[in-house]
Amino acid sequence: MLDRRWIRLTLYAWAVIMVWYLWKRWTAIQWLSLGDTDDNMRLMQVRAWLAGQGWFDLRNYRLNPPAGFDIHWSRLVDLPIAALIVLLRPIVGVAQAERLACGIAPMLPMAVALVALGATIRRLVAPLAWPLGIALFLATTVCLGMFMPDRIDHHGWQLAMLAVTVAGLCDPARARGGALVGVATAVSFTIGLEMLPYAAMAGGIIALSWVWDVAERPRLMAYALALGGGTAAGYAGFTSYANRVLRCDALTPVWLSTMVLAGALLLALALWSPRHAGVRLALTVAAGAALAAFFALAFPQCLGRPEQVSPELYATWLANVREAKPIYKHPLRVALPIVTLPLIGLIGAMLATWRARADQRVLGWACVALFGAFAGLMLLWQARAGPAAQLLAIPGAAALAWMLVPWLLAPRHRFAKGFAAIAAFVVLSGSFAQLAIDWFRIDSPKPYVQRVNRATGRCLTIPAMAPLNRLPAQTMFTFVDLGPRLITLTHHDAIAGPYHRNGDAILDVHHAFERSPAEARAIMKRHGATILLVCPNMAESTNYRAKAPAGFYSQLARGKTFDWLVPVPLVKGSPFRAFRVE
Repeated sequence: MLDRRWIRLTLYAWAVIMVWYLWKRWTAIQWLSLGDTDDNMRLMQVRAWLAGQGWFDLRNYRLNPPAGFDIHWSRLVDLPIAALIVLLRPIVGVAQAERLACGIAPMLPMAVALVALGATIRRLVAPLAWPLGIALFLATTVCLGMFMPDRIDHHGWQLAMLAVTVAGLCDPARARGGALVGVATAVSFTIGLEMLPYAAMAGGIIALSWVWDVAERPRLMAYALALGGGTAAGYAGFTSYANRVLRCDALTPVWLSTMVLAGALLLALALWSPRHAGVRLALTVAAGAALAAFFALAFPQCLGRPEQVSPELYATWLANVREAKPIYKHPLRVALPIVTLPLIGLIGAMLATWRARADQRVLGWACVALFGAFAGLMLLWQARAGPAAQLLAIPGAAALAWMLVPWLLAPRHRFAKGFAAIAAFVVLSGSFAQLAIDWFRIDSPKPYVQRVNRATGRCLTIPAMAPLNRLPAQTMFTFVDLGPRLITLTHHDAIAGPYHRNGDAILDVHHAFERSPAEARAIMKRHGATILLVCPNMAESTNYRAKAPAGFYSQLARGKTFDWLVPVPLVKGSPFRAFRVE
């Protein structure tokens, strides 16, 4: 039964997990605790669509009004959120429907990820080992967080597509496996380009597998067709008006043409499939060189950073985004729980690859080991690779755990072995790292950091923001990281959010807070802002004080008054300070 009905049992487990987290996080769901700016912007995107904004019009008119700004996302991830709202609002009303949709929608891709992980583990470890994938998935830290209630941004879906990609690479049914990888890549591209490095690696693995073994031709052919056709379908169905230009940060004509050409070249190689491996290798290298030359000559502007931001914006903002920093630049209490499982998984995948060297599973294990090593290297570049690194580590960790099963099932010392099994899971899942940090208070945040975190968290809550609706709707000049939450919870507009296509507005906010009071007033007036709203001690505010001790915000924080700022009374205990801009 565990073998024959594993998909059904996995979905049962997913349903139980979903109910558990809905219950556990019910209070947060009711308070619409969209903790990340992207989650708030995703909800605003869904609201605008349901209110009548065009399918291909993703411009947000509530930030930097009246023109607004175009975001680089697509509507693909909006679909389940919007469907849940439409389904639930006749029953519970609009507000509660939004809360429930934000609670349920992030856990939908979890089902895809768990089934894909189960398929990989069954093929590479053992047919009965798939429950280990579920257990290890639940033991992850940052990876599991991407599927939690209120995490409605697209990262969960991207991770699910990565899990499908690995499953496709390991699929013994070659044509089906290639199609899975191609479709997963196309879906991932339609959502965003975050998984581009992993997608490129998957394509390279499929091509090199064909070079090594011409019997891999069906996988290569199916992948090529699914990649080219799926990317074209994603572009036609989901690309916004703003992405139909030669931008580098989304599925635009740049990446559409590149992926279609890649699919065509790979399809040609698969159809030809010369018998000699040396010829196949030469053709693959030539195809790769042709694709690279096409990209470089046709889109030279995309050879740098895909965001194409100004040097000033990169230096003052993008380079300082916390998740974009290498993992070793993060505090130990943050970095250690993230890297522990990827290291364990990589060890397990390398050991399993060696053990399967004379086995048909060696290719699958080699793919898992390569992906795991690559994800580890990505962590040395940006910490945002953490969720993918943890996800990719699960098969290797499962292999290590399965090696202990025969000993644990032996009839002697069952009671002691029960404790040994728990201890082994704590170690192999990497859970010991977080437990050690919690128990021994390793690298505990300093009082200053705790104060900043409290201030930041408090200002983002409904009780803090709802009273702002007592003021007439108007444009408020506030911190960049506060803008998306402000427009989500109030009827007020804001100037900027942390999105690179909103770059000019971001710089205006930075300039206003860091330069002279006169320049600050001029910038606010130019944007039509009538209220200045600040959250003292919010994380972003500390940057302004550190970078510009004599700047406008530093003066304001020290209590200096200005004749063009009139204090606006707020409710007692409000964490905000508000001023009318004269």
